[in-house]
Amino acid sequence: MKSYAKFLGKRILYMFLTLFLIASITFFLMKLLPGTPYSNQDKLSEEQIFIMNEKYGLNEPVPVQYLVYITGLLKGDLGVSFQFNNTPVTELLSTRVGPSMQLGIQAVVLGTVLGIILGVIAAMNQNTWIDTTATFTAILGRSIPNFVIAVLLQLIFGVYLKWFPIALWNDGFQSSVLPTLALAISPLADSARFIRTEMVEVLGSDYVELARAKGLSRWIVAFKHGVRNALIPLVTILGPMAVGLMTGSMVVENIFAIPGIGEQFVKSIMTNDYPTIMGVTVLYSAMLVGIILVVDILYGVIDPRIRVATEGGDN
Repeated sequence: MKSYAKFLGKRILYMFLTLFLIASITFFLMKLLPGTPYSNQDKLSEEQIFIMNEKYGLNEPVPVQYLVYITGLLKGDLGVSFQFNNTPVTELLSTRVGPSMQLGIQAVVLGTVLGIILGVIAAMNQNTWIDTTATFTAILGRSIPNFVIAVLLQLIFGVYLKWFPIALWNDGFQSSVLPTLALAISPLADSARFIRTEMVEVLGSDYVELARAKGLSRWIVAFKHGVRNALIPLVTILGPMAVGLMTGSMVVENIFAIPGIGEQFVKSIMTNDYPTIMGVTVLYSAMLVGIILVVDILYGVIDPRIRVATEGGDN
């Protein structure tokens, strides 16, 4: 157990090192962006631009700006937004993280659960029309970009059927249904393909044949022995799925006019709002490395043999 705690400690240390590298690289790349944060620069005199740069510390050499930013970051200070009247970036993001997290969690849970069910059904009916239909559905869901699906959902369920709001975040849970469906398609397709592949292999193993020989029904064998083993590779792809949702949510949030972090990120890039760009990048990165850490922990929960192997390896 002590070795496992040491293993987790190392992972947490690597997590902070990763965040530091991402913040540093993003800072210097951001300085290469063309243009300035002042949308009306042509109407400003040189003296006014100098005063503005002095106010935001942009007259300082880049290495000095970097040290100031990193120092503030270590204290939890992400600076102030150029676009929103000097509003602290932490305050700006805290008001927008709710809708993004709600959509992300709903999409991952919905997509993963439906994907597992679809994958199990396909594996249990291997080489039948049910298997073909489920596999085709998964491939179709992975091939179509989520912004195309978002527009189709708006057209069908918003414009024609009028079941859900087309856009905005004014009707509570109903406002989240269509963007959640648009984001859930990718995790659904990925989960279904992985579960089907793993289940087909597991269902052909000797211990499953032994379980069947004992008289257990095929569905009990499938869920008791098959799904649990198939979940391990599924956990492996949770990280990439989360990344896909993060990048996809930026577009989907704009399509549905959701006041989330993705929409804020697009606006901050268009206006060269440097502190907000950095703040969103650091926040997304923290969420991503946090998910990867959770995935590592889930390995040990799903299959204790992995935890034992880790402890043994450290010893």
